Amino acid sequence: MSNPNRRSFLIDLTVVSGVMAGTATHVFGQSGTSEGSVPDWLPQQDPALVKEVVGASHGNVKRVTELVERQPALANAAVDWGFGDWESALGAASHVGNRPIAELLLAHGARPDLFSAAMLGQVEVVKAFVSARPGTQRILGPHGITLMAHARAGGAASVEVVKFLENVGDADHRPPTQPLAPAERAAVVGEYTFGPRAQDRFVVDVQNDVLGIERPGHTRRMLFHAGGLVFFPSGVPSVRIAFGGGEGTAAQLTLANPDVFLTAKRRA
Repeated sequence: MSNPNRRSFLIDLTVVSGVMAGTATHVFGQSGTSEGSVPDWLPQQDPALVKEVVGASHGNVKRVTELVERQPALANAAVDWGFGDWESALGAASHVGNRPIAELLLAHGARPDLFSAAMLGQVEVVKAFVSARPGTQRILGPHGITLMAHARAGGAASVEVVKFLENVGDADHRPPTQPLAPAERAAVVGEYTFGPRAQDRFVVDVQNDVLGIERPGHTRRMLFHAGGLVFFPSGVPSVRIAFGGGEGTAAQLTLANPDVFLTAKRRA
């Protein structure tokens, strides 16, 4: 019987020898990159693929399968959609209750967490988290979605998790918001600039009756009213975006991240 360790060694040696001999295309089944064409994001993962796999993990099992089978490291992909609203591929599948995609990602090395456990109905895992650190049930997931919402997304398989969280309490707590009058909403809608470049601006608008903010080239984020024309973006209640300085319409926007603090003026 052949020695499996020796066989693995010989396979590895063949791969290395192929690369050294300039036959990487034959060994790996794809062409290499020419000199000067190496992308700036290397050695990180391709940001476009990272965004794609996280987006697809909400419901496109075919595309997720293609991506993670070709590149298993993408099973742990995560994106900051804006202001610190982080979402992983598994987080996306978990908050929409997509068990097949969640199981696929886990099979390819995704790191399970409290929110995936809640959606998948792993009640003993959820209990262990809460027992280890009381109050954990109040932690919000991507986009500010609660732990209870993740459990409910799991359907019949997560009934015991829902019951447990109901008994614990505070697992469906959301940051408080205040009503926003139509005149107040109209007062903040507009374009605000903070520099000379085309991308140095924020656009505040209303889509599908929801107020939002977007910087060109980035993902639009919903805005929630904390009161007094001060808002926070979806998923990040610690960030503050305040409007003021005008008569009838806001003259400026102030962003406190807190690492970034800037004031943008309304474009005339």
